[in-house]
Amino acid sequence: MDLCDINDIKTLLGRHGFRFSKSMGQNFLIDGRIPREIAAASGADASCGVLEIGPGIGPLTVELARRAGRVVSVELDRALLPILSETLAPYGNTEVVPGDIMKLDLPALLADKLDGLTPIACANLPYNITTPVLTTLLSCGRFSAITVMIQREVAARICAPPGSPDYGAFSVFCQYHAETERLFDVGPECFLPAPKVTSSVVRLTPRPAPPPEVEDPALFFRVVRASFAQRRKTLLNGLSAAFGAQADKATLRQMIQDCGLPDGIRGERLGIPEFAALAARLAALPGR
Repeated sequence: MDLCDINDIKTLLGRHGFRFSKSMGQNFLIDGRIPREIAAASGADASCGVLEIGPGIGPLTVELARRAGRVVSVELDRALLPILSETLAPYGNTEVVPGDIMKLDLPALLADKLDGLTPIACANLPYNITTPVLTTLLSCGRFSAITVMIQREVAARICAPPGSPDYGAFSVFCQYHAETERLFDVGPECFLPAPKVTSSVVRLTPRPAPPPEVEDPALFFRVVRASFAQRRKTLLNGLSAAFGAQADKATLRQMIQDCGLPDGIRGERLGIPEFAALAARLAALPGR
């Protein structure tokens, strides 16, 4: 059975009485080249244990199983479980865990299922859960690599440099935790049913430690959120809205200038070093 052949897919789904769920963002690959390239990009080998999210009918799972020591796939749609039992039957190094990835104890799952292996994550993520899932995977701090196919617009935000139109608070979050790389695009014609948007595959390589210039991560991200909360406003106005109870505008303006930043600059022009420098100065404010 070819899990990316449209006729085989329709026969398989029909045999199990499966119907696509729009609410779960289900789009199955019909181009066999794509799961092969994603699995290759993940860096999976015999030393790796892979966490996959949303395996669908298993085309990416199969490619990962051919490379990795073990693959654990978390699937929310129970209607897919009997299908996966069939399609993954030849691969003894795979296991499907029914459940919601956002509700599972991820460190416990990895310790139980992938003990002794280097954990990596690889998935064709449903568009509607991309941001929370990536936030969870990066915050977990357990993965050596995260390779996912997501909506192209989200991929652009993840990899955007300071000052670009796509750059925002989520860009900073991802780049704080990992080196980010956009690998290739995947057109709608590669899926059944075809989505209305183009997808992109991105690889995030988590940093072994946070950026050294960030002394207080909680304060750092408070500054980041404040700087993007009013995107068309100046950095000064954003900081004033968040820290106005601790410092007046004149004090905040001086702090911005002390960081070597010009008056009127907007938050989207700042990178991690500039946000860290601001946070270091704001740390001295009373009652912050």
